[in-house]
This record gives sequence, structure tokens and C-alpha cells, in this order.
Amino acid sequence: MPEGDSVFRLRRRLDAATRGSLVVDGEVRSGTAAGRSLAGVTIVAYDTHGKHLLTRFDDGRTLHTHLRMQGSWTITRAGRRLPTAVRDQARVRMRLADGREVWGIDLPVVELVPTAREVDAVGYLGPDPLREDWDADEAVRRLSQRPDRPVVAALLDQTRMAGLGNLWVNELAFLRGIHPFAPIGATDLHALVALAARCLRLSATVPGMYQVTTGDRRRGSSHWVVGRAGRPCLRCGTRVRVRDEVANDPEQRRTWWCPRCQPSPSGADVGPPE
Repeated sequence: MPEGDSVFRLRRRLDAATRGSLVVDGEVRSGTAAGRSLAGVTIVAYDTHGKHLLTRFDDGRTLHTHLRMQGSWTITRAGRRLPTAVRDQARVRMRLADGREVWGIDLPVVELVPTAREVDAVGYLGPDPLREDWDADEAVRRLSQRPDRPVVAALLDQTRMAGLGNLWVNELAFLRGIHPFAPIGATDLHALVALAARCLRLSATVPGMYQVTTGDRRRGSSHWVVGRAGRPCLRCGTRVRVRDEVANDPEQRRTWWCPRCQPSPSGADVGPPE
């Protein structure tokens, strides 16, 4: 699932493959800039903030995109074509001088903004542990502003701390022994934020450790609670529980926890097992 570490890794792949390349033909196919040509620009840099990707061109414009749950990027070799069904979902196309084509597929957010005004697109986001301007104290300050908010809701709020998605929110709660619906103000926020930053950096930068939280990369063993509803906790053997994060949530986010390793502050566990 696309989270901050996913987009950071994507940025590195695109940067290694295309930075400095001239776009000889291409266009934006959706959003407010739909139909705008990209021919003649050179890709000079990529950046990320949370789950947002920024592709900067030498003409002073930035392509701002977001994958959400379904988007992706791919590069085809010279002379190769995308399958027709996939091509119809292309929201960005850039043909490079060497014949390769860069495709943004099924991207729900696509916009062109002046590079000098990128803040208009991403300025509302909280601190991101994968950026050079990471500010842990600011993340703690923002998370503490609504102390009664449930841990999972607070950590998913990108205006508080950017880059954490549902997988990391659930795994971090387990690793800290926090019940996911406990109030965020009852936790050690400095320790929680520090752990979140370490985990995202490990996942984003260490080969073979992408979204592995247990240290065990084997299938079915890489996560402590996510995706393990009704199965034994890998630490204590208690059956892992799950419940919907928000009723009718279009992103189908769920919350998993071990009732023994993550006891409820009230003493009464929340949510039916599945």
C-alpha cells in the first residue's frame, strides 16, 4: 500500500532513471492542467513530502501527483507500448529523447504548479521524517494539539505528521504497546514519533526491509498485526482483532491489534474479532 516510504522509493527510481532527461513529447491528461503539453521541458529534480510526489522541470513548473490507493508510475523502453487497457488510464505521459516513455497511471491527483509555489500544493502537510527539514518536535507539538483523539486517527492525519499510512499506524501502535483507540495524549509522543521516523527511514532506504516490521521477511511473518485478524499474535499467541477504521471508508482502512500486547486503557477491549 502506498505510504511515505513507498513514494520515497518511487522517487529514487524515477530520479535514477530520468533526472536530466529532455521530454520531447507528452502531456498532462487529467486535473486542472489536462491537455497541457510537457514537450520541451527537462526533468531537473524529484522530491516528496509525505505521500506526495513533486516532479520539477527546468521551465519553473512542478508536476504534483498523489498515488492514493491505486496510482502508479512506469517507464516503457523505446519502441514498447503499454497495453491498451493501461494506456487508457494514463494521466501523465512523457516521451524522452532516448525514446523511453514515462507514464503516470490512474493518478487521482495531478496538477501543474509553479515550482516557487509548491507550498500551495503541500504546505498544509506536517513534518516528514524522510525529508531533510524533518522536525520531530514540531510533529510532537501537532499531535498533542488534540490529546483526546484516538491514536490511529491522529497518526493518519497528514497535517500532524506526513508519511504514515494504515500499515505503519497499526504496526507502530503494536510496537509501542498502545491500544489503537487510546487517546493520543496518553502516549509518550516523543518515543512514538522517534520510532515512527526510524521505521520509515529503514523501510525507505534499506534493501529488503520495505514495510517489514518484525525483521522476518518471510510471507505471513513480516507484520506483527496487519493482515493477521483471527491469527495468533506473533509475540504472545493471543488472537489478533480487527475492526473497520471508519464505516464505509472508500479506502477500506482497518485497524488490527493484539488485546494482550495492546491493552485498552479502560480495561474493556473494543471491536469484534474477525
